[in-house]
Amino acid sequence: MMAVLTVVGSQAQDEPKGISLTQDEREMVSGSNGFALNLFRKARTDKDMILSPLSITYALGMLNNGAAGETQEQINKVLGFGDFGAKGINNFCQKMLKEAVSLDKLTKVMISNTIFVNQAGGYVLKPDFVSTAKDYYQAEPECRDFYDGKTLDVINQWGSDHTEGMIPQILSEDEFDPSFVSYLLNAIYFKGTWMLKFDEKETKDETFDHAGAEKSLLTLPMMHQEKQLYYMEDDNWQVLKLPYGNGAYMMTLLLPQPGKVLEKEIQNLMVENWEKYQRNREEAIVDVKLPRFESNTSIDLVEVMSALGMPKAFTPAAEFPDFCNVPTYIGLMKQVAKIKVNEEGTEAAAITIIGEKATSVPPEPKHVQFHANRPFLYIISEESTGAIFFMGQFMGNSRGSKGEGTGIQKSETKSQTTDDNILYNLSGQRLSSPPARGVYIQNGKKKIAM
Repeated sequence: MMAVLTVVGSQAQDEPKGISLTQDEREMVSGSNGFALNLFRKARTDKDMILSPLSITYALGMLNNGAAGETQEQINKVLGFGDFGAKGINNFCQKMLKEAVSLDKLTKVMISNTIFVNQAGGYVLKPDFVSTAKDYYQAEPECRDFYDGKTLDVINQWGSDHTEGMIPQILSEDEFDPSFVSYLLNAIYFKGTWMLKFDEKETKDETFDHAGAEKSLLTLPMMHQEKQLYYMEDDNWQVLKLPYGNGAYMMTLLLPQPGKVLEKEIQNLMVENWEKYQRNREEAIVDVKLPRFESNTSIDLVEVMSALGMPKAFTPAAEFPDFCNVPTYIGLMKQVAKIKVNEEGTEAAAITIIGEKATSVPPEPKHVQFHANRPFLYIISEESTGAIFFMGQFMGNSRGSKGEGTGIQKSETKSQTTDDNILYNLSGQRLSSPPARGVYIQNGKKKIAM
């Protein structure tokens, strides 16, 4: 349990709650942290960047429940869970999901997961996979038609909603593929207030040497405070801990010793070093200067994760037999992350998205028009038997309901302009000439012969 800070000039905070771990769980955390360091080493560039290894663990761990064979073994190893396997990842993610979000009332932590499934392709997730996603990841799959023109907006809105608007877009129109089987997402949001806030009045523009040369000097707003904090150093690093809220969460700053190069020191940073720095409880009065900054990163993870040791998952040879009703592989994997650090504290968010692609992609559904603007046939039938109850056609006559074009054609009255010489008796028989006596009809009128 973390010791209580003795704060100079400020009231000490309540001792924070912690997460109790078994020996197996400690080994899982150590393995997960090893993945985090490996990931950062493989993905880093010479630019500002931020990643969330835990977000990747959630998204990939969730999908891993549909994997088998070599594919699953590679995922387990890369994520740092080795012999603990998919069940170990599930238990780790479930524990963090339940406990990490409620350690500090002054620090907001949200971990969210979801799955969008493409019902337009007839794709259906396996029942056991759905059950595990709900039980361990609180992920409720949502079936959608990916060709509806709205799914991309729904995905991006989900990401925005679960990062407090920090990440409004996870996929662009060019990246979204409506033929995919599914999209699995994890979002992590963090907002912590410094236990010992920086005074804005102490923030001054100062130089920052970003490359160790005179021409590399920048001018940045530098926050400043002098407080009693956890601090240690060795031959390679100066290590400072800045606590948030009640101390349940910390920002650990690792500054290379003068003359050391960050890139080389990161390459040499092992889990054992991190665990030593994490356990450190030495206190000192520290004069702190820290830039106020914002940073964001969007990274394609396919090559990175493949290079870390799980290449099979990204090929049609991938084994995901327990995921859905068709063979799939990872066709897209990326993360977008953002951080803001200022005098009040830190706000950070990350979204990881995995797009599962069918090994054999069905043809895109046809987009057609049905404009009934010409004569057509119609049939009314009982569905289960196909028995026809009504059958008809529409020719354009039924335009109204008040005598005009009702569909009932009135028979035309035959012209009665018959020749005056055509005669009929009362029985309707035609006569060649008027009778000598009696009644007959001529031109539609009765006449009497005397």
